[in-house]
Amino acid sequence: MTAFGRAFGGDSCPCGSGTPYDACCGPLHRGESVAQSAEQLMRSRYAAYARGDEGYLFATWHPRTRPASLALGDGTVWEGLEVLATRGGQADDDRGVVEFRAAYREDGSTGVLHEVSRFARRGGRWVYVDGDVS
Repeated sequence: MTAFGRAFGGDSCPCGSGTPYDACCGPLHRGESVAQSAEQLMRSRYAAYARGDEGYLFATWHPRTRPASLALGDGTVWEGLEVLATRGGQADDDRGVVEFRAAYREDGSTGVLHEVSRFARRGGRWVYVDGDVS
């Protein structure tokens, strides 16, 4: 995938896969399927942030680290995702790490969120545990 730029338009998935939303993260968001890897979960969570899907974000967040609320209506527009590295997080793993950069626009300014996110398999499903932002 190309780095950043507008991550979605029309029916393209916000996660940057180049696939239509309904064939990519849409089934995950609707509960029709589950993420098969930590990276797929991270991409679907990014798409959920971009689409304002708070329910999906809470459902895929480890209960030990999940916040009480999210500020999704804060005016942040997510504009692109770049996956930098992954470690573990595959079908045979219980843990995974995904490093990414996400471009955003907020209050007329642009920025980039750089995070190393940690994921765990819980009850057979991948969940977001926490991350280090730099």
